[in-house]
Amino acid sequence: MDQTPADNGMTSHPPSISTNGRDHSKLFRIKSCDVQVLHDQSTAAPSHHHLSKNLEQIDDEQEDSPTNKSSELNSFESNATITAAYEALKEAQVQYKGHAVGTIAARDSTVHALNYDQVFVRDFFPSALAFLMKGDLEIVKNFLLSIISLQSSREKEVDYFNLGAAVMPASFKVFHDPLGNENLLPDFGGNAIGRVAPIDSGLWWIILLRAYTRFTGDSSVAEMPECQKGMRLILGSCISEGYDTFPTLLCSDGCCMIDRRMGIYGYPIEIQALFFMALRCALLLLKQDEEGKDFKDRISKRLVALAFHMRRYFWLDFHRLNDIYRYKTEEYSDTAVNKFNVMPDSLPSWLFDFMPTHGGFFIGNVSPARMDFRWFSLGNFIAILSSLATPQQAAAIMDLIEDRWDELVGEMPLKACYPALESHEWKIVTGCDPKNTRWSYHNGGSWPVLLWLLTAASIKVGRPQLARRAIDIAERRLKSDDWPEYYDGKQGRYIGKQARKFQTWSIAGYLSAKLMLDDPTNLRMIFLDDFKPVVFRSASTPGLSSESFWYHPAV
Repeated sequence: MDQTPADNGMTSHPPSISTNGRDHSKLFRIKSCDVQVLHDQSTAAPSHHHLSKNLEQIDDEQEDSPTNKSSELNSFESNATITAAYEALKEAQVQYKGHAVGTIAARDSTVHALNYDQVFVRDFFPSALAFLMKGDLEIVKNFLLSIISLQSSREKEVDYFNLGAAVMPASFKVFHDPLGNENLLPDFGGNAIGRVAPIDSGLWWIILLRAYTRFTGDSSVAEMPECQKGMRLILGSCISEGYDTFPTLLCSDGCCMIDRRMGIYGYPIEIQALFFMALRCALLLLKQDEEGKDFKDRISKRLVALAFHMRRYFWLDFHRLNDIYRYKTEEYSDTAVNKFNVMPDSLPSWLFDFMPTHGGFFIGNVSPARMDFRWFSLGNFIAILSSLATPQQAAAIMDLIEDRWDELVGEMPLKACYPALESHEWKIVTGCDPKNTRWSYHNGGSWPVLLWLLTAASIKVGRPQLARRAIDIAERRLKSDDWPEYYDGKQGRYIGKQARKFQTWSIAGYLSAKLMLDDPTNLRMIFLDDFKPVVFRSASTPGLSSESFWYHPAV
């Protein structure tokens, strides 16, 4: 079996890869004939007996399968959608001094651009994954260097109040001055709706830097002095000691993908999961010099505390819910069970029906006297990819998705948040936000960009059939609907009332998901643990090949 270099701080350098997109050598591809087929189901991914059938039975079932009879047509339509997606992604590229440095948020000519003509750090991440998997490496490198130059060389202030040196821009645009010179003009939140500086930008940048390094084997970018300094600035701000008694990262509403007032202030799961993943990536990227070693020591201590805190206090399953239901309040001393003094009467009624007997998830927020029990997709998927979730918790998250498929996936993947805020609660929490009405935008809207996260998590946990099922649903409409930003409605049936068309991260989310499912070995660039590809035969899901790849944790 081919072996990829160990991810031990980027000391290894695989053969160079062509960047023309046509003779990409598939650095991490492992052909099916090179992979050992594991017949013993006990050694496969977490136990899901419905995936496994006797091979003879599978062959018999597939012989008369209606899916097989229409597979050629489905394959043709799927390939046409992939081609259209990649062409649209390339058309969204932004040029700066003759080089591609990112992709704009959307190319909808029917509405005013606002800030959708800018390159957003969080939006570009799925685009970067797609470009890497297609062999277009240069744009990802240029993006990484452009962002770090904006962090280190610009004055950052909002209404004359200086921001910390660690802050990364939420977005940037190419500005042409009267003399015809090109400059990168960043937005650190000063022009954003709500004027909130993004906390997630720096975390996404570190994670992408590690993905680029891992995929290409090129450690020279990560080892550049400005990149090393940039990581230390970001991490120094995040792990600094102050008044907070928790290892989590305190932040305000609007600081991440949920970039409007949605009641996520405090310790939102999205930021905590990204924080954990960025810390783990930084351990692999920081040099072993004096400054790097000091940061690695501090990071290692923070990771232990953060993992314990999140797994213990943010995790919710049927048994944990029953414990909270029976909580006593006003407990004092270090032996208190209800450590955050959460009132059992604050448990929302929808939660008791939503929580399956088998399954669980990381809730949206935990802080004094408050638990936000809403489901947030991005945070839970990043928890799986970063291994913040234990193997048992990761399997439970996928159990929840499978059991609550209609609520979380519906007719267009995937709910960013569930359930929606309604009536009086919507008025108070969102401030009567007309864009975040119930089952719209971030308030229960469906976001196709989340397909790549669902796919990556499904493959890691060993349930690629869930990703295939979600992608099949998305393919029915995404291209014909002109790649909307989001969908509205309880089932995600309607194109979002203010959704931009030709939204780049909707395109990239779909394309990345397809490329991951086609060749899961690509996922080594974002997986942080030692995973090995496994061939597993299944015919339990229509449209899924009888011989499929996914990752199984190496024992």
